[in-house]
Amino acid sequence: MDNSDLEYVGFWARVGAALIDTVVLLVIITPALVAIYGWEYFMADGLVKGPADVLISWVLPAVACIWLWHKLRATPGKMLIGAEIVDAETGEAMSLGQSVIRYLGYFVAALPLCLGLIWVAFDPRKQGWHDKIAGTVVVRRKGGRTQPVTFKDQRIG
Repeated sequence: MDNSDLEYVGFWARVGAALIDTVVLLVIITPALVAIYGWEYFMADGLVKGPADVLISWVLPAVACIWLWHKLRATPGKMLIGAEIVDAETGEAMSLGQSVIRYLGYFVAALPLCLGLIWVAFDPRKQGWHDKIAGTVVVRRKGGRTQPVTFKDQRIG
């Protein structure tokens, strides 16, 4: 595939994908938390309510996100907008290590008033700090078509 068929995915498309991913996660996580802790879970004080809360609210989303990025190159939200996360240098799938680093990079990007996430809007390659840290970019076919993005030995952009 020619690189001219690709575009970097911008801020608002990525916000939309993140909102879709959040809804998907809530649909999965909320019933599990209610089944274990009851509706009082949402009224109780404190960040962590117990060991199941840690597994359901923190570990499950991390594992699911990293697995989806590594195996499918995208979360459900990114799939719906036809976007894929790839290695910034090769255009190939991210390594497992890049997926983990990218996930941890979200925390770094979010800490200073989400500046590292907003950075996507101003960066020429539409990379947030988490992308820069992990060496990834988010791309899709021009026009947002939802066919899979695949390339071989080509640098993007």
